[in-house]
Amino acid sequence: MSRIVQWSITVALAGFLFGFDTAVISGADKPIQTLWGLSDLQHGLLIMSMALWGTVIGAIFGNWPTDRLGRRATLLMIGVLYLVSAVGSALVTDPTLFALFRLVGGIGVGISSVAAPTYISEIAPPRYRGLLVAMYQFNIVFGILMAFVSNYLIGSLILDETAWRWMLGIEAVPALLYTLMITRVPRSPRWLILKRNDVAEASRVLRLIKPDADIDAEIATIRAAEDEERNAHAPFFSRRYRLPILLAFLIAFFNQLSGINFIIYYAPRVLEAAELGSQVALLSTAGIGLVNLVFTMLGMALIDRLGRRTLLYIGSAGYLVSLVLISRAFFQSELGGLEVPLLLGLFIAAHAISQGAVIWVFIAEVFPNHVRARGQSFGSSIHWICAALITLVMPWVLGTFSGGPVFAFFAVMMLLQLVFVMFLMPETKGVSLEDLQHHLVGDNVSLRRVHLSRARVRARG
Repeated sequence: MSRIVQWSITVALAGFLFGFDTAVISGADKPIQTLWGLSDLQHGLLIMSMALWGTVIGAIFGNWPTDRLGRRATLLMIGVLYLVSAVGSALVTDPTLFALFRLVGGIGVGISSVAAPTYISEIAPPRYRGLLVAMYQFNIVFGILMAFVSNYLIGSLILDETAWRWMLGIEAVPALLYTLMITRVPRSPRWLILKRNDVAEASRVLRLIKPDADIDAEIATIRAAEDEERNAHAPFFSRRYRLPILLAFLIAFFNQLSGINFIIYYAPRVLEAAELGSQVALLSTAGIGLVNLVFTMLGMALIDRLGRRTLLYIGSAGYLVSLVLISRAFFQSELGGLEVPLLLGLFIAAHAISQGAVIWVFIAEVFPNHVRARGQSFGSSIHWICAALITLVMPWVLGTFSGGPVFAFFAVMMLLQLVFVMFLMPETKGVSLEDLQHHLVGDNVSLRRVHLSRARVRARG
């Protein structure tokens, strides 16, 4: 088990670089616009949003290297992309080249959201799979927090116009360490069996993971599940995979339609317009980072105890309470005191303990081995496309509506998420990937079979 934990932590560090790369640009925002004399439109397109569009590209096409080159080779490539992006962004003297290097880093982010959860889910034992895959999300949150801390420290120590270059360039250090560490991680045994037919190497890795298990029987189970998929000859977007595709789409869709990006990026503007003054401090980078980190850790501790569905029930309740009360406060113009900031804290906590902890775990579990990377890429793409669209339309929305209708809309979305959890979402806690394939994949899969698989999971727990 110690080896699995070590490998999972190493791979999950891709999430740290993900979070760091996403957040570190905040320290360079204004200095870069001033340095190159960019208009607001140029600054938004070339500087601030380029990494996000790179993330969409990486998520859409991330399944190709993950399947063709392998999980480990792709994770190595991600480290190189982050390294190139960090060094390039710190050294360039032209905004176009800066945008190109930020795009490279964004592609690394998108591919990491495919390859890292896929790899960890394939080496983790069912009993601890939720915790181990959720370490990826923990590292994203930790990376965001460390980026803000790093920016603060560098900004305090370097007081000239080169500070932003150091802020961006410092990412090269963890990127290099991560890349070197990945070389010591073995290739995924499931990938070795299914994509390379290298049973001998897969057996060696499986014996390191499960020294007391019947490895021959486990390999036979993996191959039988793969043979079933190959014999089906079904394309990814087919009736056979309709349920995993629907589940991945809905959990990714609701993740962003909770309003999490709106809260993080645009709520300070709303609250300043509401004249809350210093109470906006709750939404400072440190406050968001701390609340997010603490409740992500709590979600990690509970995901294999309570299960994925239970955490989404808890999160949905927290979402609804916070969003409905915030919307009510805006509609009634009762924005004084600590009410709204505290409710925003509740919202962030609800997200971290539920959707934040569950999304990457769940998407990595519901697809069969044969199309897992493709499924992870699909779910990740939906997540990032929704994130990009929300980020783009929210300035117009805020210019057209007050905070009341906006928060009410997100509350309605979270009510629909609750319906999804109640009537469609299966519990995947403690079930092997091959057993999940049996219950969720096939031409005759129905909601009744999903409910049956859910009951079996509860019985096992």
